[in-house]
Amino acid sequence: MTNYEKYFAEQMKNEEFCKKYEDLEPELAVVQAIINARQTTGLTQKELSDRTGIAQSDISRLEHGNANPSIKTLQRLATAMGKHLKIAFV
Repeated sequence: MTNYEKYFAEQMKNEEFCKKYEDLEPELAVVQAIINARQTTGLTQKELSDRTGIAQSDISRLEHGNANPSIKTLQRLATAMGKHLKIAFV
């Protein structure tokens, strides 16, 4: 177990920290889905930018969780990567 993993495990014992982390899960899932889709298609951020017309800096912000993409933006990203956007309430 790395130092980070140990630290994180310790923090998750704190009820307030755990709640805040769980509240972020949907946003983190979207960020990770964008990153995974781009990487599995073998595209760089610049290549994805060229395909979508979305600035590379904006794609970077999305991947770092510093922006909230609209459904329209997610659809543009999915189409450019040859994927389909699927959103579900579970």
